[in-house]
Amino acid sequence: MDLRKLKTLIDLVSESNVSELEITEAEGKVRIVKGGGAMVQQYAAPATAFAPVAAPAPSPELALAPAVVVHAVKSPMVGTFYRSASPGAKAFVELGDSIKIGETICIIEAMKILNEIEADKSGTVTQILCENGQAVEYGQALFVIE
Repeated sequence: MDLRKLKTLIDLVSESNVSELEITEAEGKVRIVKGGGAMVQQYAAPATAFAPVAAPAPSPELALAPAVVVHAVKSPMVGTFYRSASPGAKAFVELGDSIKIGETICIIEAMKILNEIEADKSGTVTQILCENGQAVEYGQALFVIE
C-alpha cells in the first residue's frame, strides 16, 4: 500500500469516532488502531511484518524498517514553537538525543504563557518537524521519536 493512501487512512481514523480500521488488499492487510496516536500494523501477504507508525506518515526510510517503532510527539495546543527556554539558549533536544518520558523537549507559547512540552515516550529524537518560532496547531507533530 502506498504511503499517501496509508496517511489518508491514518488521518481518517484520527479525525473520526472510529477506533479501529482494518483493510485487506492483494498486497496484504493494514490495521489502524486509534490510541494516544494512530497506530498502523501492516501485514504482508506471504509473511507477517509489523510496522507501527504515527501520523503524519514518516519518511520512506523509516516506513521500510519493519520492526521500528516510530512515535510523533504532538502539540497539545495552538501556539508558537520554541526549541529553547530563551533566544540564544541551548535547545532542549537535538537530533539524535536520547530522551526519557517527562523530559522537557520544547516550549509552546500560547496567550503569553510559556508551556513546557514533555516527552511522552522514551527513545531517540530522529526528526524535528518544526522551526524555532513557527506557529503550530493542536495535534501537529513536533518531533519523531524512535
